[in-house]
Amino acid sequence: MKFVYFNLMPYTDLKETGSDWPVANRRWDSERGQKFYRDYIDNLTYAEACGFDYVGVNEHHMSPYGLMANPNLVAAHVMAKAPKIGFAVLGNLLPLLNPLRVAEEFAMLDVMSGGKVVAGLMRGIPHEYVAYNVPPDESYGRVEEAVRLIKKCWTETEPFGWEGEHYQFRAISIWPRPVRQPHPPIVMSGSSIPSAELAGRLGAVLGLSNIISMPHTRQLIDAYMRSAKDTGWTPTPDDIILGFPCSISEDAGEADAVLTEGRRFFTQILAGGTRTAQRIVLQKTRFYSDETRNKFVDMGKAAAPTVKSLVDEGAILCGTPEMVVEQLKRVRAEIPFGTTMVSMKIGNVPDPYITNAMTLFRDRVLPKVKGL
Repeated sequence: MKFVYFNLMPYTDLKETGSDWPVANRRWDSERGQKFYRDYIDNLTYAEACGFDYVGVNEHHMSPYGLMANPNLVAAHVMAKAPKIGFAVLGNLLPLLNPLRVAEEFAMLDVMSGGKVVAGLMRGIPHEYVAYNVPPDESYGRVEEAVRLIKKCWTETEPFGWEGEHYQFRAISIWPRPVRQPHPPIVMSGSSIPSAELAGRLGAVLGLSNIISMPHTRQLIDAYMRSAKDTGWTPTPDDIILGFPCSISEDAGEADAVLTEGRRFFTQILAGGTRTAQRIVLQKTRFYSDETRNKFVDMGKAAAPTVKSLVDEGAILCGTPEMVVEQLKRVRAEIPFGTTMVSMKIGNVPDPYITNAMTLFRDRVLPKVKGL
């Protein structure tokens, strides 16, 4: 099994943000912001010393929810300080971006890292479309066409033109070409049945970072497997990534309390504005399928689950190192997956706590689960 260390890089010097969208940036403090970036880069760099296979970064906009408007910049910065680790850029939000620019930047990162980049080619979440004024109704069409175009950019050795529904280019020949051939591994999110089917159809690794329950996860993986086989290929466990919020301490009670407060801060402070944007998209567009739309509404009405209930559902990892080992083994026994992504910066979880948790993960978790 391989492991990704992920950090959303939130701006946590806040007591409230309200529910307006976009979130007003009047609370931004430049000195504090510079320290946040320095500390987060150091944190991601430490993942190499902790035995992780990849650093994970992603893209969000117009919110303190995450400070990576361009994850490729963060990956390049960490690359210079941690040359041995791989880089899981999960990912670039294709419908918001020029696919040629995405193809070029990922090729640059792959060359600079010596072929250690995993390319996340994502549809994104609803509030990003409001931020960039991109029609959410076109999200599936745009992401599918963009992935096909990017793959051709990476594999075609002669100039070619592209005349698609959403993208038109007279002549394309990108420099540099990626190190890995035919191209870097592609990861796509599969948080709904249509998204999972799209990942399978396009030959991508399936990324599931918001686990609801084991039965729901199995439904998504089954949809992915069926779609892949219909397209002529058969995924293995190495083609599936599961992501988990993670809290580790010598004291199980402390691990629970720290993650409970981090989740409260994330939900009530950081995510207020993004929920407003999501409701706009939910009400006025076809970004979601009916099935996913109904689940979104139901989740919004439900009481916030406890850390314990989420551990029982296999959705998070929390407790002592030995407890986390058993939780991972239990999930792996139920779901065939080859890569685990752990996220420890949940809301305002303190950075010293996270550094200690990473060290415990290295010393007392990884040795017992690496061979799963």
